[in-house]
Amino acid sequence: MSGTVVGEEAGALTARSRALAVLRVRSRALALVLLPAAVAVVLFVGGVTGRIGGGRWDLARWVVTSAAVLVLLAAAVVAAVIARARPAVSPTVPLAPAAAPDLYRLVEDLAERMDVPAPSAVALTPDCDSWLEDRTHRAHGPRRAPRTTSRDGAPVLVIGSPFLWWMRVAELRAVLAPVVAGTGPSAHPDIAAARRFVRGLDAAAGLAARPGLGPVRRLACGAVGRVARVLLRGCRGHAAEMERGVAAAASERAQAVDYGLRIVAQEQVGLAYAGWDRLLTRVALPAWRMGRWPSRLDAGVVSALTELSRRDRLAEGFASRLGERPACDLLEEPGAVDEAASLLAARLFHGGPSEIGPDWSPVDWQQYPEEVVDRKWRTEAARLHRVLDAMGVRPSAGVPAGPTLARVMEHLAGRSGAAPEPPADAPAQVPPVPGAPGTDGPGAVLAAGISADVAREEAARERSTAPPRAADRTGDAPDPWGNDPLPLVPLQPPRTPRELLADHVTAMVCCAAVDTAGAAPGMDWLDGPALLINGERRADLGTRVLSLVEDGDPEPLRSWLATAGVRAEKPVRLV
Repeated sequence: MSGTVVGEEAGALTARSRALAVLRVRSRALALVLLPAAVAVVLFVGGVTGRIGGGRWDLARWVVTSAAVLVLLAAAVVAAVIARARPAVSPTVPLAPAAAPDLYRLVEDLAERMDVPAPSAVALTPDCDSWLEDRTHRAHGPRRAPRTTSRDGAPVLVIGSPFLWWMRVAELRAVLAPVVAGTGPSAHPDIAAARRFVRGLDAAAGLAARPGLGPVRRLACGAVGRVARVLLRGCRGHAAEMERGVAAAASERAQAVDYGLRIVAQEQVGLAYAGWDRLLTRVALPAWRMGRWPSRLDAGVVSALTELSRRDRLAEGFASRLGERPACDLLEEPGAVDEAASLLAARLFHGGPSEIGPDWSPVDWQQYPEEVVDRKWRTEAARLHRVLDAMGVRPSAGVPAGPTLARVMEHLAGRSGAAPEPPADAPAQVPPVPGAPGTDGPGAVLAAGISADVAREEAARERSTAPPRAADRTGDAPDPWGNDPLPLVPLQPPRTPRELLADHVTAMVCCAAVDTAGAAPGMDWLDGPALLINGERRADLGTRVLSLVEDGDPEPLRSWLATAGVRAEKPVRLV
């Protein structure tokens, strides 16, 4: 126990010393601003006492005084802008005490056991992380009433929503202990002042990049931003060391609370992150691109992680935890909270609208195969044939006309009845390397056309998306969307034309399998859209499609189609 106390005190001392170093940067800046005024005062006092006189001294006195006035005015403007700049707030789902009384009691009990102030509120983020966030700036809350208790100035506890659904109550408590312990150092006046100073500088540094500024305001904000960046460079290292000291002190203080269980809980954090990432990139992202957003992402993460536990021998035994009480039971209405977090996840990671609309509607997991997977396949198949029509591609002899898989295969194999011409609105492409797979021939031209069509649709979607709401400086809660461009955290880089072509050919094969071989659209919790033939998932299609797309070799795919009973010459139903 004594070692814990010593470690905590060492971390707290480091944090306080670094906070003082940050404040010294502010003091030096203030001293530099006051220096011309001090010189002017000396010159005036010397003139009044008769010690400094004469024409040259009179001229110097007024020049220095004028410079001091200009410096003071400029400093006042910079200080006012920094003080009024709105620090960034993480988009979160707020949780009122009435919506999660058991969760608030758990957090308050943790704070009481560690003898630290309780967080002022609890909020959820659609990510696998938890932290404390200071929202005491006047732009983040009401102005009508002064703070009367120490809790009113405490930071907000932000909890990753996947943790609530995957972790058990005891595990969540163990994971949150070191986070909640951070409210102790946050209450220290020097640390709090240093953090406010750094946050103000950070907010002022980005003012010029905000939309809606006129040329004069943008120029003024740019000048203030340059000053703020200079000050930030001077205190960046001290601020980083201060935060490390705060984290060390909080970690040492939390060791007395569920320390043994925390080691096991940290394993669940890593597992939750792995399953959450797969669920977003493989399952949610295809739905978002179709204008649908899964409304139970956090519930889906349990299924994804259970499947991951089943497949991974290292995760064996984790599924047995599901018999214990899940942390989402601490919420009064888990379904409503899950839906709000799912919509926020779509907003952050994909950039969808903040409200439900005809082109942006929720989808349940039961309807996902029909409303997302099947629609995705048929939409991409329709785009593939639309581009082929625009290129003037005609089927070769013996290949039926219409939207058939045989038409696509014949074209990519170089046997279609007309030489392809690139669409007029295809994007400029880098000159291909002759002979490189997928970079020349009919596949490259088709890929360019598909890429252009996808780019047009995405541009139209972005134009139809409502802009972020303006910051509400008079409301009772911070604006959850802010003024930053979304998505803030894109999940994947833009797909290349070759990847788009492979996706569209795969979609065409799946449509043909559904329409001619009795297959069905399905969903895999870790891999997303899946093709089910005779009730079993077929995961061996990708390599055959790549052989056709990259090498122009249709034989592997033809063999696969024959084995699955898919008839490539039959027209398929498109959207």
